[in-house]
Amino acid sequence: MKKRKYQHLLELIVNSEAKQKGDFHNTAKLATELLCQQLLVTHVGVVVISCGDNSIKPVANYGHLASDKSLRPKPDSCPKYISELRNKRLIDAFDTRSDPRLCELTDDYFAPNGVRSTLDIAIRINGHLEGVLFLERMEFSHWSDSEIQIASQVADQLALTLATRDAYDQEEQLTLLLNAAERSDQVTMLINLKTELVEYVNLAHEVITGKPKSSVIGRSIQELNFVSQHPEQAKVAISQVKQGIAVKGESKILKQDNSPCWIRYSAKQFITDRGNSFALLSAEDCSEEHRHKVELERLAWHCRLTGLYNRIFFTKQLERTRKGHLLLIDLCGFKRFNDTYGHENGDVLLIEIARRITHFASVSDTEIVARVGSDEFAIILPKLDDEELKFTTTKFYRQISQPVSIGREQIDPKPALAIVNIEGIETKFFPLACADIALQYAKKKLGDSIQIFNNSLLNTFKENAEIERDLQTALRGREFELYYQPLRDLQKRSYIGAEALIRWNHPKKGVLYPGAFIDIAEQSGHINAIGSWVLEAACKQLNLWQHHNLNLSMHVNVAARQFFSGNLYEQVWTLITRYRLKPGLLILEITETELMEDIKYATNLCKELTELGVGLAIDDFGTGYSSMRYLKQFPISKLKIDRSFISDLTLSHESQEIVSAIIAMASALNISLTAEGVETKEQELFLAEHNCHQAQGFLYSPALRESEFTQFLEKDNFLRHC
Repeated sequence: MKKRKYQHLLELIVNSEAKQKGDFHNTAKLATELLCQQLLVTHVGVVVISCGDNSIKPVANYGHLASDKSLRPKPDSCPKYISELRNKRLIDAFDTRSDPRLCELTDDYFAPNGVRSTLDIAIRINGHLEGVLFLERMEFSHWSDSEIQIASQVADQLALTLATRDAYDQEEQLTLLLNAAERSDQVTMLINLKTELVEYVNLAHEVITGKPKSSVIGRSIQELNFVSQHPEQAKVAISQVKQGIAVKGESKILKQDNSPCWIRYSAKQFITDRGNSFALLSAEDCSEEHRHKVELERLAWHCRLTGLYNRIFFTKQLERTRKGHLLLIDLCGFKRFNDTYGHENGDVLLIEIARRITHFASVSDTEIVARVGSDEFAIILPKLDDEELKFTTTKFYRQISQPVSIGREQIDPKPALAIVNIEGIETKFFPLACADIALQYAKKKLGDSIQIFNNSLLNTFKENAEIERDLQTALRGREFELYYQPLRDLQKRSYIGAEALIRWNHPKKGVLYPGAFIDIAEQSGHINAIGSWVLEAACKQLNLWQHHNLNLSMHVNVAARQFFSGNLYEQVWTLITRYRLKPGLLILEITETELMEDIKYATNLCKELTELGVGLAIDDFGTGYSSMRYLKQFPISKLKIDRSFISDLTLSHESQEIVSAIIAMASALNISLTAEGVETKEQELFLAEHNCHQAQGFLYSPALRESEFTQFLEKDNFLRHC
């Protein structure tokens, strides 16, 4: 009868909804309740044990101790007890105080809770201890065979339920993983490393490569796009994975439709419980990222306007180059072109020049072409002999110089070309720096502005470098001095002024003329300090002349950088006030080319200076560009005809015509006119007959020191009164 009752208890558990669903928690709860009621025990409990993380988790309790679910000690505090259950499966103790199998639990659990007898049965799955079902009584009691049998059967059912739950969980996890893998944008592939067959691949593989799953699963990895298109790289990767080395990389593959695609992949080995070796391969389409990276690199190394390499990239390439020729091209007057025609048209000109240079490079066996400055371009040509180099560069120069159509106008580019033999320069000098040196000389040439860098230029550069260093101390050392060249009125036949010309009393080189250091001062930035000193020294001298009742004008040259510095007006105002200069006697000279650099700024500044009573003269008139169209808007008081037109005045009909035209124009505009570089009586006679107002030159006197200049004036005054 009791056996059938116990059998009914087992059937209730086996047929329960919780057991059928694999609900271990509710199955354990039902089992503890039924066992406690049917076997007349004080307490029944179920715990799950994890020796790995040393934890014990109560699952179900029923009976007297049901309110306390954390009394059983952790596995590491009762190793003998755990070992007994793992090996023998059950412990049926009549007296918990004297049973050696329970000695580790007596003081901490059984004695404090008054448990006299206990039946502990292991819940095992495949021989592994997963939990314990324990039945407890508060009095001493022997456990009958039927009690042990039913408790053991219940423990088995709990083990089956736990295994079912784990199987359900694993199946659900596997289903989740498969669903996730199928929906992933990344390729997931399992490869049997022994057979080298593809065991699994998700849908992303077809999306990325165009190959359907059916044509991949069960096939050799040799048929994969990456392996077939990159056999050597794939061979190394597969070998490394088989050795347990994780592999990562990026490769370009062709998809089924032959379109390119970049993939980023990773593969690593794993070994199953049965000892089978597999590779887990993950891959993703990184084409967009690669295109973005390529675009960033293109922007980092290329000029956005022309598409040519930029200076940074070109410099790196040049550093690695040991042979060949460097060509540096500059568009002379480009800033003025930009100001005149606008920046959009300036960009059109640059793009066209870049196109011509690119075409030249394509037929010259070179791809290293760069825009290295606003209007500077550079090319590295292969090594050529002297004759080939001359022919090639001359042809190239002609191509760049061809007119460019911009809107309705034909623009004639004015390139300057520097050529450097990379192999032939000194190690400590960088080729681009040498090209810059040669380019400065090329710009000054008449005709074709082409200059080959040579040792002579290098020596001049070294000398200029010394000059630049010495300029830093020249002002502090009071090494500068003003000389004065007289200006003669051709109608009154008297001297009415002087041009202040700077001289440098160099401690080693002697007296240096402006041509030896002014250009260097402009390039190095010392010109502002020198210009300020010249202007103040000239004003001071003019003040002294005024005190001696010498009614002379003082002409002072102003460099472009000084003119556009932003503080010239304040400086002139201060000097006029300090030295109480009479209006019209201080005349500032600036070349027409420099005035054209910023028409709007120059016009405003000239008007402001005129309001201070300062005269303005355009120096070297006739040598600049587009001066006629702007001449009216400048408040100019004087023009100075460049000496190049005066030197052959009596020999060249063309020069005579030009000078006559300038004199007529100045007369029409009511502007005073001075001829520079007058050296012969014949030149003077021509200028006087054509009503040129003033002249200066060696015919009268070179520039003189102040004391000599005063003596010169006194002598002239004496001769005129004799």
